[in-house]
Amino acid sequence: KQWYHRRVRKQWYQRRVRGRSRSCLHTALKTCNVPGSWDHILSQNGMFSYTGLTKAQCEHLIETHHVYLLKSGRISMCGVTPENAKYVANAMKDAILNAKEN
Repeated sequence: KQWYHRRVRKQWYQRRVRGRSRSCLHTALKTCNVPGSWDHILSQNGMFSYTGLTKAQCEHLIETHHVYLLKSGRISMCGVTPENAKYVANAMKDAILNAKEN
């Protein structure tokens, strides 16, 4: 029984975190013409991804768009869904273009 649960969890993880969340965000970033190269989103592993955003850009995302991530630019990929990927991408674009660096 434990083996079955591990297998199901692994399948869920591969579909949800590695596949769908990352590819949805990557596609949205490209579609919304967000400045920068975003291929690193696809090449990273795990539940989190480093976006490469600055501290000021992260603060802008949090305060203006309520997209929550660490100020180091690390975001939880579990929070990115097909339904909100475009919103996150547009928020990232706004942060990149409009965040005031300290």
